[in-house]
Amino acid sequence: ELCINPTFKMVDTCAAEFEAMTPYFYSTYDKVCEYRETNGKKILVVGSGPIRIGQGIEFDYCSVHSVWAIKNMGYEAIIINNNPETVSTDFDTSDRLYFEPLTKEDIQNLVEKEKPMGAIVQFGGQTAIKLTKHLSEMGVKILGTDASGVDAAEDREKFDKLLEELNIPRPKGKTIYTLEEALNVANSLGYPVLVRPSYVLGGQGMEIAYSDNDIEEYMAIINRVKQEHPILIDKYLLGKEIEVDAICDGEDVLIPGIMEHLERAGVHSGDSISVYPAQTVDKEIKDMVVDYTLKLAKALNIIGLINIQYIAYNNQVYVIEVNPRSSRTVPYISKVTGIPMVELATKAMMGHKLKEMGYGTGLHPETEYIAVKIPVFSFEKLPDVDIGLGPEMKSTGEVLGISKDFPEALYKGLLAAGMKIPQKGNVLMTVRDADKVELISIAEDLEIMGFNLYATGKTAHALNSYNVATNYVKKIDEGSPNILDLIESGNINLVINTPTKGRKPERDGFKIRRKSVEHSIPCLTSIDTARAVANSLKHGKEVSELEVVELGKLMDK
Repeated sequence: ELCINPTFKMVDTCAAEFEAMTPYFYSTYDKVCEYRETNGKKILVVGSGPIRIGQGIEFDYCSVHSVWAIKNMGYEAIIINNNPETVSTDFDTSDRLYFEPLTKEDIQNLVEKEKPMGAIVQFGGQTAIKLTKHLSEMGVKILGTDASGVDAAEDREKFDKLLEELNIPRPKGKTIYTLEEALNVANSLGYPVLVRPSYVLGGQGMEIAYSDNDIEEYMAIINRVKQEHPILIDKYLLGKEIEVDAICDGEDVLIPGIMEHLERAGVHSGDSISVYPAQTVDKEIKDMVVDYTLKLAKALNIIGLINIQYIAYNNQVYVIEVNPRSSRTVPYISKVTGIPMVELATKAMMGHKLKEMGYGTGLHPETEYIAVKIPVFSFEKLPDVDIGLGPEMKSTGEVLGISKDFPEALYKGLLAAGMKIPQKGNVLMTVRDADKVELISIAEDLEIMGFNLYATGKTAHALNSYNVATNYVKKIDEGSPNILDLIESGNINLVINTPTKGRKPERDGFKIRRKSVEHSIPCLTSIDTARAVANSLKHGKEVSELEVVELGKLMDK
């Protein structure tokens, strides 16, 4: 007999040795359904699905902590997720686990069976947020920020109107659909511009365009797939990027901390070195960030978590984007401030107030410890991928360095990220023209520390003209021995190479960066990262001298 309605079967976690009673289900088409009805009030937590670049274990952390909070409040916690390598899909984490794809149809099958009193979509990254509207249409109450609040943050035109009402600036920009519109907007804004699809995570499909040719190339690529949402074009501002995660209960807005990115805007937040508390942001800018965060959280009717990214440019703060959900920095900022962000946000979604939980509105007092989040990359496992950083995320993980001293925290983080930081040896440099002036002070510091410097023509000339002794190296097309020969010789310990526009495999820069990866030589592709590494080397401590900070003590405060 044909069964057209899906049923749920229990995963046999006992390998048929004896009868399993685990609350771990998968769907299939069968006459027998092994789902057991329960009488408790049920909350559905939507996970983030398979881990991939742009969406990883940080969201799993949020899902698990949310489940713990739900269970502590006396509700049944149900998870739908389909990644076998994460804690949220351990069968003893939630009351029931559905190992299902995160699609409208699969969630509807679960909802019809479980009939949850509400669903939480804030902890599964962009995958879960995209399901908000579908769940609402199924009659499931969205706990926390509702579908209209999510849409107001994600929809460009609605968000622009809101910012105008709040008198909060953002980089000028417009939404477009066609190549002709894209060219007109880009030329009216003036190059460079940031081009990106809406409703994406990890900066997927995001590019900085410097000319009409870049726009034409971008639109030809992106229009190979039908776009459900418009494409956004913004004026690109090269300023300091600042990031905030906050919790709102509808009345109060708690900001656990303000983070600054070491790399200027243009490098995706997930690929940036992030520092808490912000080290080079003055009080005026911090006050502006706090003010805008409070206004945005309330105007969007946020209940739970919100993540906002800003640019500080010419003593003004601009909003880049607002995410009405958890972000990859939530576990990081929770650990270093001791504020259980996910627990507080989950309770706020269930109607509890921050004041009754012991917190109020505004920026939480900063800790004495400095925490540096360093991205981890897997370029050696991704052949033919350019390691140059840009607006599209490429990191596959992150680590944390903590100390009361910023250079030491940075050094710890770089070591933990697997970077082989040389204390002496040879440094090879070739940077784009825009970075040559900034490279001089970095190269000078490296020379004082005893490094031998090598560079290609223009870079070597710029450094030598400022009395920084640099050896000249031939470019690839200038014959041998050239820059690739030098890398292959095994005598180079660090490469500093900032990409020019375009990341085509035939370019010299691409070949240099890939050759560095293949020979396990650290290669820095942002001038800001290069300065950070040079500063961390100046602190001069051996690994054995580094202070050990017990994370548990920070979280107890």
